[in-house]
Amino acid sequence: MATGWEIKSVLEQQLSTHPSITEAEKERVLREKATRTREVQTLKLSCARVKEQLQRSQSSRYSELLERELRHLESELARKR
Repeated sequence: MATGWEIKSVLEQQLSTHPSITEAEKERVLREKATRTREVQTLKLSCARVKEQLQRSQSSRYSELLERELRHLESELARKR
């Protein structure tokens, strides 16, 4: 997975090909991309945590709760991509 610095570098290269874009616009785009990347990473980590808890769960009611949470996280992740 690309780090924040790698993503920023790639975006800076892409934005530098458009000279009509102002520095403020470039910074805004970079901040939005970094925020979106962090959100996706957080959702992926949350999915992994819930899956692990689901494997360990011995309670059917708790497993149902975890399955609902996992579906919600996966739908959020799909929406962010």
